Amino acid sequence: MTSSQPVQDNRVSTVLGRRLGRELHRLRTVAGLTQGEAARSLSASTGKIAKMESGWVPMRDPDVRTLCAVFGVADDPLLVGGLLELARLDRERRKAKGWWSEFPLAGAMKEYVALESAATAIKAWQLAFVPGLLQTPGYVSALKPDEHFVSMRVNRQRRLAEEPLLDLRVVISEAGLRTLVGGADVMREQLRHLCSMGERPNVAIQVLPFSAGAQLGMDCAFNVMSFAEPGAMDVVYMENLHTELWIEGGKDASQYDGLFETIAERSLGEADSRAFISQLVKEL
Repeated sequence: MTSSQPVQDNRVSTVLGRRLGRELHRLRTVAGLTQGEAARSLSASTGKIAKMESGWVPMRDPDVRTLCAVFGVADDPLLVGGLLELARLDRERRKAKGWWSEFPLAGAMKEYVALESAATAIKAWQLAFVPGLLQTPGYVSALKPDEHFVSMRVNRQRRLAEEPLLDLRVVISEAGLRTLVGGADVMREQLRHLCSMGERPNVAIQVLPFSAGAQLGMDCAFNVMSFAEPGAMDVVYMENLHTELWIEGGKDASQYDGLFETIAERSLGEADSRAFISQLVKEL
């Protein structure tokens, strides 16, 4: 499913919540029931069912079990168990108080950082900038001279050094490495940092050089996040000036994962990429 990240007051329609809601919507549709009929089984309003199916509200286990019974699937322990696990994970994710709770984040970015913290692997394709998890403080400050923003960005990078280690694969367009963010001194430090980080066992950095020519994906940067938890799905995240876009599981997410692999295949290998970046340092 592709959607803009919904935000309402201080609430967000979460990724796991929407996954659970879509499955309940599917089961209700198969059962031939309306939202009103489902609502009556919970002694609730139709509006509450609509919010549940859109991922706006956390779901209680008794409500999930009741709906499964009404939809005629209560005798399928794997299905019911999976839905209950999704509901539990969603409740825990909403209540999570990680380091990011200390920062004034908007709803979409707050969920992204929480997902990034829980992810086991991330694939990032970047056109114009060095990916956030690999940016130096000087580079971050040049992009946005805000103390809280810089501190938040640095805190996000803990995932690359603390257990369980995040498996990070990035491909950066040559254009993103040649843009002088903050000037020559800042870029030299940034490029050297990339070479150093690329030697870590959980970090793989590749460069797509200009010589590779035109390439699918040249119009959009994106991140693909993967998770180890039950019921998890790959989540693709993209953002532009005005909105954020989430693609949650299914064929669409798989297509972006495949696109990343295609771009990586056309890029320089890891060792050649480090050599390429080292040469850029010498040119500054």
